[in-house]
Formats: sequence, structure tokens, C-alpha cells
Amino acid sequence: MAEKTGNEWTALAHIITAVIGSGVLSLGWSMSQLGWIAGPIAMLCFASVTLTSALLLSNCYKSTDSDLHTITHASYLDAVHSILGIRSAWFCGIIVGINFIKIGIVYTITSAISIGAIQKSNCYHYEGHNATCSYSNTKYMIIFGSLQGLVSQIPDFHNTEWLSVIAAIMSFTYSFIGSGLSLAKIIDNGEIMGGIGGLPASNPSKKVWSVAQALGNIAFAFPFSVVFLEIQVHQIYIHPPK
Repeated sequence: MAEKTGNEWTALAHIITAVIGSGVLSLGWSMSQLGWIAGPIAMLCFASVTLTSALLLSNCYKSTDSDLHTITHASYLDAVHSILGIRSAWFCGIIVGINFIKIGIVYTITSAISIGAIQKSNCYHYEGHNATCSYSNTKYMIIFGSLQGLVSQIPDFHNTEWLSVIAAIMSFTYSFIGSGLSLAKIIDNGEIMGGIGGLPASNPSKKVWSVAQALGNIAFAFPFSVVFLEIQVHQIYIHPPK
């Protein structure tokens, strides 16, 4: 029998961290752009795709080789290599690598923009809305990227269970903060704003761009299936069954 390295709670913490990531912070803006019909439909569609991917990957968690030995796949690429062969593994490896690079770039840019937005907000608060408050995001991109590179060198980082617990708590925290701010805005306005077609734009091209960006934000908020097998194997088995 294989030895467990985690339990249902640590696995749940990892899943919450993956599902309720920073992508949820942009869902409010995305919903306002898509409207009350297209917004929820888009959310359900992407959620369905993620759920389907998770169910399919759970069926790929184990397989049997030609000698009828059970193989436990520690990652998505391991499953592809074992089931579909090395050529498919190379192709999927390139796609997964590009996806992780994309996620890293998005996080770096978003973090820098968020820090700049906080600085602008503080500047307008103290200097007034007529003040010239402009800040470069390049410095914060370099700082954030450097910190990510430094943290990535921590040994056995993927088995740091307490970190995922803290990340899960933080995910809930900023989700509740966003919900609280939205509720406060509704109470302040006295009504629920928005419309069926979303917020209007000055011209059709800007509307198309806003809708495309909103769909991208929603897709980015559902990255769970990318790390599903990694969560499953590290929280259940430390060694493949013999």
C-alpha cells in the first residue's frame, strides 16, 4: 500500500488555491462587460470545461502497462507519455510550457499594474483628482519577477503544505473583500447596476476588445485542471503502488 503525504484537507487547500486564484479579482469587471446573460453563461461554460477536464484527468491518474503493472502518473505529461506515447508528450509539453509561461507573464504584469493602481489611488487621495499621478510599472515587474525566481529556488517547495493553506485563506479573503465592496456599492447606489448587453463602449471595436478581454479573464480564473494530477499524486501517494 502506498504511503500518503497528505489528506483530503491538504488536497482541498491546494484545489481552493488553484480554483480561487487571483483571476477572481477581475470577474466583476468581466461580468459588467458581458452583461447579465452572457456573463453567467460564460462562467458556466468555462466551469463546465474545467470540471470535464478534471474528470477526464482523474481517469488518467492510473494506467496499466503491458506487464499489467499499475502505473501512477505524477503529472499531466507523465499521463500523456504513458498513454499516448512520447510524440504526444513532446507536443503537450510544449503547450503546457507555453501555458505556464503565459500564466507567469500575466501574474507579473497584473501584480505590477495592481501596485501602480494602489499608488495612483493614494496619490489622488492625498493630492486630489486633478493631480498628475503617473507611475511606471516596469520597476514592479522586475521586483515581482525577481522575487518569484528567488522563491522558486526553495527546496521541496511543492510539498510546503502550510503555504497552500495560507494561500487558500488569502483566496477566500480577497474574494470576500471583493464581494463586500460590491455589496457596499449596491447599497450606496440603492440599486443593482448593469444591463443585459453589458457596459456600452464608444465604438464597436472597443466593445469587441472588452468582450474578448472579459472572456480571457474568465478563462484565466479557471486554471485548476492544469495542476490536477500534481495535486492528486502529492496529496495521496508518495510512491507508485507496487
